[in-house]
Amino acid sequence: MAEETDKELVKRVQKGDQAAFDMLFARYQSKILNLISRYVRDSEEVHDVAQEAFIKAYRALPRFRGDSAFYTWLYRIAINTAKNHLVARSRRPPATDVDVDDTDYRDDADILRESEDPESALSRDQLRDVIHQALADLPDDLRSALTLREFDGLSYEQIADILECPVGTVRSRIFRAREFVDQRMQPLLAGRDT
Repeated sequence: MAEETDKELVKRVQKGDQAAFDMLFARYQSKILNLISRYVRDSEEVHDVAQEAFIKAYRALPRFRGDSAFYTWLYRIAINTAKNHLVARSRRPPATDVDVDDTDYRDDADILRESEDPESALSRDQLRDVIHQALADLPDDLRSALTLREFDGLSYEQIADILECPVGTVRSRIFRAREFVDQRMQPLLAGRDT
């Protein structure tokens, strides 16, 4: 039997089938944990926030109309739950836990990874630190759009659904975020040419 679609599983959950929600949970657990870990640093808290997000989704599922894809709806709940958790803890969402090596964001990073000599390792570490700090310094709306695009690989339309804004706004936020990160990287990359 072919794997059931999210839509089919959602309909089963709405009819009271707990096993269908368990299947959705298994399907998206690691993605939601990864997403929340970009906002919450403590791994135990990440699991608690993810559990809270899934509980909220389960309770709200009877009212889910299917206007957007299930995972888009779930991502939105997870992001809001993580942000609410941080507000409750009076902390700003950190972006420094995003590993630069997990992305193909900049081709220049490949140049730094090619050599393992101490000078190259130092340059790579400096570049990683600059990118982490740039991400941390971005406003939440720009950081969310950029990380959903670059690290989760979501389409502009999916990001627009998650952030509840027009696609044009998503494109603008991602452009501004990339420009900001690029400006922060330029002094370090320019120093490599000398």
